[in-house]
Amino acid sequence: MTNTELAPVFFLAIVVILVACRVFALLLRGAQQPPVVAEMITGVILGPSLLGQLWPGAETYLFPQALRPVLYVVGQIGLVVFMFQSGYELRVGRLRSLAGTAGPIAAAGILVPGVLAVGLVVAARGWFDVSVRGTPFFVTALFVGVAVAITAFPMMARIITERGLAGTHFGAVALASGAIDDAVAWILLAAVLSLASASLHPVLLAVGGTLLFVGLLIVVHRGLGRVLAPRFSPETLLLVAIVPLLLAAWYTDRIGLYAVFGAFALGMVFPRTAETEQVMAVITPLGRVVFLPLFFTYSGLNTNFALLNNASVLLFALGCVVVAIAGKLVACTVAARAVGEPYDSAVRIGVLMNARGLMQLIALNVGLAAGIVSSRVFSVLVLVALVTTVMTAPLLALLDRRAGVSLPDEDPRPAPVT
Repeated sequence: MTNTELAPVFFLAIVVILVACRVFALLLRGAQQPPVVAEMITGVILGPSLLGQLWPGAETYLFPQALRPVLYVVGQIGLVVFMFQSGYELRVGRLRSLAGTAGPIAAAGILVPGVLAVGLVVAARGWFDVSVRGTPFFVTALFVGVAVAITAFPMMARIITERGLAGTHFGAVALASGAIDDAVAWILLAAVLSLASASLHPVLLAVGGTLLFVGLLIVVHRGLGRVLAPRFSPETLLLVAIVPLLLAAWYTDRIGLYAVFGAFALGMVFPRTAETEQVMAVITPLGRVVFLPLFFTYSGLNTNFALLNNASVLLFALGCVVVAIAGKLVACTVAARAVGEPYDSAVRIGVLMNARGLMQLIALNVGLAAGIVSSRVFSVLVLVALVTTVMTAPLLALLDRRAGVSLPDEDPRPAPVT
């Protein structure tokens, strides 16, 4: 397929994706699901799991193989902007003030589900083959552990904002815990990739590059506020914001932490002024509404639940779901209680930390591209991401009803980006 032929295919695919995402968002609103959940489900429906089974010709026509790299690259724009906005909403000072409480919760949320997932993979070795040709078994097992230990911090931030929980103590603790969890998880993922390549270079590059990146962020934090001055035109302000964002995404991708980490970190230190608020108001809706759904569709095209076609695979998938929920929800709840959080607050923190969503999908795509996991294991872990994310909002609603908490009336319009 030539570039000239690919362009109209791309335009049609975008229309199908955006319309389908909005339709499913409206359908799932009654189930108290945020739009990002609808986009995850839409991606799976448009892929081989459903559309490819019911109407394979339509899937091939709408999403030919030549189009998929384009969807991936354009979807990365949405990811970078979304993570930048998430970091912008979580300021460094707020994260620092909650570190004493959030640190133990994040540690439990990484260690317990990670160890349980690795144990499950080892225990299942006799009846379910997770290995990939050319990749040591222990590397795949460690990757599954890291993937299950990830928390969907951007998803959590969106749910907290949509439910009016941004000003609550447990909402702030959950956000800080999720941020620490994800930062550590990406470093662990770099370590797993180092093991996969049988070289220390990736992990050393990640650690050394991160230290340099922290220094660069300090410079940005102190100097960029003076650059973003009112004397600049809106177009120039937008350019001054976009260039550091793309550079941060490029740099962290090159050192092995991937573009989303750089975007999130830059967002945390980005100066908060009237000018930057205007910039955020321009770039975040476009990235969130237009570009981010393309990433979910790309993930859905790599997910085929038809591969879960026998008892051993289904049993392994069930085991992964149970381990993911027990290891994250229960462990984080217990850790929150251990650091002095009230019971109701601790349970809510555990529920929020249990969502995997976007971040697990990102990690899974990294593992699939690196040849660390098979398509079958990829599909199993996408199922884990869906189940743990879909259950978050209904569980919070149930806890609110039991506590007699009245929620703010829902706005029929799409929620703002968080």
